[in-house]
Order: sequence, then C-alpha cells, then structure tokens
Amino acid sequence: MSNAPAQRVPDSEKITINLGPVDLGRIDLLVQEGFYSNRSDFIRTAIRSQLATEGEVLSRSIARHTLELGLRDITRADLEAAQAAGERLHIRVLGLARIAPDVPAELAAAVIGSLTILGALQAPAEVKAALKDRIR
Repeated sequence: MSNAPAQRVPDSEKITINLGPVDLGRIDLLVQEGFYSNRSDFIRTAIRSQLATEGEVLSRSIARHTLELGLRDITRADLEAAQAAGERLHIRVLGLARIAPDVPAELAAAVIGSLTILGALQAPAEVKAALKDRIR
C-alpha cells in the first residue's frame, strides 16, 4: 500500500469572462432578487442550460471525434504495457486526463503519440514538457 497522497480531482476550473456593464447589471439584479446566490451561480446555471440545449450536437461530436468522456487516468502500468506491446497511444479526452505522478517523462514521450484534451490535463511538469509538441 502506497503512502503517497491521492491526487485530488478539482471540482471546477476557473475561467475569466468579460461582460458589458448592462449584462453584468442584469445578473446583479437577478442575484439581488434572490434568483441566484451570486454571479458565479448564475453563470454556471446559464452554461449548463446552454450545454443541455446543445446536448444532441455534443453527443454526435463526441462520437465523431471518438473522445473519452469524463476522467481518464493514465498510469505508469498502462504506459509500460503499451511500450511492451510496441504500441503508441493517441489519447483523446473530453473532461479530465490525469497522468500519474510516478510516470517518467521519458516513458510518456516514448509511448504517447498524441494527447488531445478538451477540458483539463493534470500531469507532472516534466511530463507536460516532454509532451508539449503532442498536446492539443
């Protein structure tokens, strides 16, 4: 059993948006009236609503691009098995891809042919540096 701390999956990613003063004021009014707890709550709700509206299009695109949906953990054992089989991996994820902290940069570079992430990538800095020309 390992004593290494478990890598925490972030609940969310921070983004920055620019809004005009009128739109911002309208959001603030809805917050003031109690429809939303704060601006972030409104923005998250609006985004989820729009994503639900585009659900069919998103589903077709995910299938067409053969993306893995959700969390993809890439372990040292996965990469060593692929290397032993002489395989190059082309990883495509919509969500979060995590490369384990014990993966050496040389192993990742030898096995991962491409890494397409629509969302977030968690990996050791050395691994990200070794794959920088393969990350899309």
